[in-house]
Amino acid sequence: MPDDPAALVPVHQRPFNAETPLRLLDRALTTSESYFVRSHFDVPMMDPGNYALTIDGIVARTIRLSLAEIKAMPNESVTVTMECAGNGRTSLNPRPTGVAWGLGAASTARYTGVRLKHVLDLAEPGRALEVVFTAADGGDVDGQHVVYARSLPLAIARLPDTLLAWSMNDEPLAPAHGAPLRLVVPGWYGMASVKWLTRITLSGQPFTGHYQHNDYVYLRQDGIADGTPVTLMRVRSVIASPIDGATMSMAPVVVSGSAWSGEAPITRVELSHDDGRTWHQATLNPPASERAATLWKWTWTPHVTGSFTLIARATDGAGRTQPLEPVWNLRGYGNNSVHRVRVNVA
Repeated sequence: MPDDPAALVPVHQRPFNAETPLRLLDRALTTSESYFVRSHFDVPMMDPGNYALTIDGIVARTIRLSLAEIKAMPNESVTVTMECAGNGRTSLNPRPTGVAWGLGAASTARYTGVRLKHVLDLAEPGRALEVVFTAADGGDVDGQHVVYARSLPLAIARLPDTLLAWSMNDEPLAPAHGAPLRLVVPGWYGMASVKWLTRITLSGQPFTGHYQHNDYVYLRQDGIADGTPVTLMRVRSVIASPIDGATMSMAPVVVSGSAWSGEAPITRVELSHDDGRTWHQATLNPPASERAATLWKWTWTPHVTGSFTLIARATDGAGRTQPLEPVWNLRGYGNNSVHRVRVNVA
């Protein structure tokens, strides 16, 4: 049964931003209706029939491709977990500015499109350093009109699973998710996966647009130089069931959720019910792809009544483990501290 579209948890009305309910994050795929929405400006209305993508800059020839021409190229599909860089921001103290994300700004979908490197090759790139992606959405930022644009190093743009996608879960992209065409950069936080693409520019200089140079950088975080770009997703696990505040009996209960990392595959998820004094390994399911979240389960049998806090902690193949407490920075990016869920045993 499809998830109720009303299941999205709005966090900001205009522009509309909304979370996937945590209870849905122990599923292999998130439906389009329940997939988290991140918008910096109002959603641009674009006609797929008149759509054209321009590829220019340091290229042998500037080209313009219709959506039909792009779809006619060899198709690829990849299942990707995508997370907003500000996910988990509300647990930081003091609270940073920005969209007040809980932990639901993350979802998993199967994207279908064309490999970006195949489209770039049509224009015959020269000695470029970066690839700049310009979107159709824009608006006022500090009194100036800004269009959303981001860049990627050429090497990342040419990876085989970096896609220009027109489909999510075998259905056409919805307007809120970037229709008619969006970039998908697996492993990176969602700001890199530019929606509503209009132009791709090969550049020999570092891009200094607002959302590259002024925003989506780490500021005032211990151990990280100010201005360090936000890139790969940090290792994280989320408890989908039971939900926070649940009441249960003294019977076995299945604790379930998902875990992901942009650095390396998930190798271990541990659960604690006693504030981290003891840890128990969860059972991991094979992920749908190397770029998708790993689903996990652990069966807990409470032996006494009372209040408990369940904690989930993930470790990836690069040896990175979630911190027990949040690590603060000025914009609230990359907070991947462990997820805690309070439950009552009656």
